Amino acid sequence: MALWFWIFCVGTSSLALENGLLRTPPMGWLAWERFRCNVDCKNDPTNCISEELFLDMADRLVADGWRELGYIYVNIDDCWMAPQRDEQGRVTPDPDRFPGGIKALADYMHSRGLKLGIYSDLGDKTCAGYPGTPLDKVELDAFTFAEWGIDMVKLDGCHSTAREQYEGYSRMSRALLGTGRPIAFSCSWPAYRGGLPPKVDYKLLGKICNMWRNFDDITDSWNSILKIVDWYALHQDVLQPVAGPGHWNDPDMLVIGNFGLSIEQARSQMALWAVMAAPLLMSNDLRTITMEERDILQNRLIIQINQDPLGIQGRRVLKENSKIEVFVRPLEWSSYAIVFFNRRVGRPFLYNCTLARLNIRKSKLYQATDVYAGHLIRGLTTNTVFTVAIDPSGVVMWHLTPYFY
Repeated sequence: MALWFWIFCVGTSSLALENGLLRTPPMGWLAWERFRCNVDCKNDPTNCISEELFLDMADRLVADGWRELGYIYVNIDDCWMAPQRDEQGRVTPDPDRFPGGIKALADYMHSRGLKLGIYSDLGDKTCAGYPGTPLDKVELDAFTFAEWGIDMVKLDGCHSTAREQYEGYSRMSRALLGTGRPIAFSCSWPAYRGGLPPKVDYKLLGKICNMWRNFDDITDSWNSILKIVDWYALHQDVLQPVAGPGHWNDPDMLVIGNFGLSIEQARSQMALWAVMAAPLLMSNDLRTITMEERDILQNRLIIQINQDPLGIQGRRVLKENSKIEVFVRPLEWSSYAIVFFNRRVGRPFLYNCTLARLNIRKSKLYQATDVYAGHLIRGLTTNTVFTVAIDPSGVVMWHLTPYFY
């Protein structure tokens, strides 16, 4: 098919995201938070943005059991491009850092049962100053990514206007659909418009994007995580209804395994992201992560909760004066995920509650599995007063199921 005819067909296709992808939140690994825009492969060859870095992470995902748990995406972020487009106007990888090319990298991922994601930016340049995707290159870049075998495209929004974003994100969605290749589409559009209506039209987003960044970039710090959790909880009446199979709110990467979180705080991020039905995209160094950190990220029950097929995003249902917050997420089979979150400092806090206070009343009897400790609590009625001991900056997470005897 001639390229001009392909572009015409894409440009006139209907506006609806019917790609059947990301029916549960995506899981995998993303380069940005840990490795940023490190392109100094001469002095830092093992940590620079290069094909070797992504090959290393792919191998770790396979060898260390991540792939079997669902961590299948390996996502390139900014700074992979050559400084200029080629003579045909196509974006190309930096030839020194990606000598094999992106198609060969995608082929390697696919041979290992993984998927490859790539980054672009709506505008003349990316956030880091590399060639972006202006409006007149949207269809060409979509076709190029499909030709390479890309499985997910993240489209950032630096250096673009509100008008360009309104046109460009919809146009890229149509272009990706028009390639005929199943490519998940991650949009940063809401984050550049404040994340809330009326500037953000979530009805439209659900038609054109599989997931979207709503808020600020995460950093490797506890304060950053608290800021994100607060924003999502404050605006949950807007955000919770728009999430579901095929279209997810994205509070950004998991930073577990880096430098800024204690083990308790790492457990908290994992639990809160799971209860919010968030994508689980790690940004860490899988070559150096500790066993304790790996155990958090590979907790099978938390992953099961995150991947629940109903796809209902959890809500904060209690915010106590004691600085205890409780989040609840409905799951299939009349089950629930409950996160008791301690924002206090000092010593563990004994928190008393009932299921009725959490608006859980469907069954006469429940049992709860403590997701991290592993023990089982039986015989919970809706009015049973129970006590959980929550460490500072930590969580107790339950998987609550109806109990039949």
